[in-house]
Amino acid sequence: MSDAPNIEQTSPHDWKYISEGGSSIVFSYAGPPRPQFDGTALRLRKRPVPAREEQCAQVGEGLRVTAEEEDPAEDPDDPTIVFQRTVIERLLSPAHLPRLHAVRVGRAWLDELAAIAEPLRPLERRAVDRIDTDRRKAVLATDLVGGDGWAVEIKPKWGFLPAPTHLSPATRPLKTRTCRFCMHAHLKSTRGTGTGTDAVAAALGYCPLDLFSREPARVRRALHALWDAWIGSGGAVNNLRVFVRGRAVRPSVDVRRPLDALRDAFTAALLPVLLHTPVLRTLSTLQRTLDALDIEGLAALWARVRRDARPLGAGESDPDVHEWAAFVDAYLARRRWAARDGGALGTMEVEADAEAELRYRLLAYLLSASFKDCSIIIRMPPPSPPSPSPSSSSAPAFGTPQEAVPGAEVRKTAATARATATVTVIDLDVKPVSRLAKWAQLDREIVDAYRDVRPPRVCLDGDGDVHADVNADI
Repeated sequence: MSDAPNIEQTSPHDWKYISEGGSSIVFSYAGPPRPQFDGTALRLRKRPVPAREEQCAQVGEGLRVTAEEEDPAEDPDDPTIVFQRTVIERLLSPAHLPRLHAVRVGRAWLDELAAIAEPLRPLERRAVDRIDTDRRKAVLATDLVGGDGWAVEIKPKWGFLPAPTHLSPATRPLKTRTCRFCMHAHLKSTRGTGTGTDAVAAALGYCPLDLFSREPARVRRALHALWDAWIGSGGAVNNLRVFVRGRAVRPSVDVRRPLDALRDAFTAALLPVLLHTPVLRTLSTLQRTLDALDIEGLAALWARVRRDARPLGAGESDPDVHEWAAFVDAYLARRRWAARDGGALGTMEVEADAEAELRYRLLAYLLSASFKDCSIIIRMPPPSPPSPSPSSSSAPAFGTPQEAVPGAEVRKTAATARATATVTVIDLDVKPVSRLAKWAQLDREIVDAYRDVRPPRVCLDGDGDVHADVNADI
C-alpha cells in the first residue's frame, strides 16, 4: 500500500482554485489547520472534454511506465514527480524547485471538487478540457502563491538564439536575428490567435532575450513590457500573472494613473531579484545546450539516419525513467567534455552508432522544450507586520488606492527583495515524442510567416557562453 496522504481527509470546499495550464489545474489549501496540507497546493491532471478526446488521443504524457514499475493495485505517481526526481533535480538545485509529493484522490471527491471549480475556470479552458476524475493519484506541492505577501508568475519562454551551424541558408539570417518568441508572436497575430497571449506581449515590446540578458536596462524593459501586456489584456496574458494572498489579481483598467505609478514600483521590486538570481542564466544555458541543433538540424539528422520520409519522431517510444536517467548521465558527460576541451555541444561528430546519437538528440530536444515552456514564481515577502487580510472575498484591484497590493507592499519590500525573495521554477513537465513532428511543422510556419516582415525585429542574445559547468550557477 502507498504511504501517500489521502486527500479525502479534507473537504473539496477546503481547496481554492488558483490557476491552470494546458495539462493541469491547481488549487490552494484554505481549510482548517492540517499539518499534511497546510501551505500546499494540489495539482490535478486534466483530460479533453468528450468532443476532443479522439483528437487528443495520440498525445502521451512523455514518460513511459515499464512493466516492472507498474503495480496493478496502485496507480503510478504523476509523471511530474518522477521526472523531477530523476531528471530535473540533477540539473536545477532543489532550492529552486517546489517540493512534490504524491497524494491519493477518489472519484467522488474529485467529482465534487470539479463541480465547485468549473464555474471559476476561464470559458476558453472549459471548452477544451476538464479535471481527469479517473486518476487515483495527484501532486501535492509547495504553495508558492498563498499566505501573506504577493507573488508573480513569469513564463520567460526561449532565452537564446540558435547557433548558425545547423541552419539552412534560407533560415539562418532570420533565426539568428529574431528570436523564436518574437517570430511566433507575429505568426499568431497574422492568424488572429494572439489576442491576450504572446502576440500582445510582443506587440508591447516583450522579448525573452531582454529578460535573460542580466543587463538592468533590458531586464527593466522586459518587465515594463510584461506589465503593459498584463494591463492591456486585463490580466489575461499568460506571460505574467500576479497573486496577492493566494488570489490571482486582475488589474483595474479604469484608473490609469495609479497603475502607471505601480509599474515603476513593481519593476523596482522585481529587478534586483531577476538580476541576481542564477535561475534565468541556468534556464537559458539548459535550453541552448539541449537544443544544440535547432529543430531544423534535428530534422536533418533524422532524415540522414532514417533515410525515409517518416515525420520527425515517428515510431519512437517515449523514454522510461531509466532511459531518462541514462540520458542525463550522457548530457552531463558531454557538458564536462565541452568545458574541458572547448568543444561545442552542437558541432560534435555523429557517433559511429548513428541511431544512438539520434536518440540522444531527440531526448535532448524534448528536455529543452520542458525548460522553454516552464514558469518561474517570484515570491515577495510581506511587509512587517503583515498587512491585514482584506474583508472582501474578492481579490484586491491594483487600481484601488487603499488596496494597492502589491503596490503598497512593493514599496516596502523593494529594498530587501534581493535578500528575502525566492525564485522557484515550476511546470517542468515531460514532453512526449509525439509532439516533435508538430514542432517541426510549426517551426517552418513561423519562419515562412516572418520571412517578409520589414523591418525585422533584432533580438540580442547576450549570453553565448554555454561551456561552463551546468551546476556552476545554481
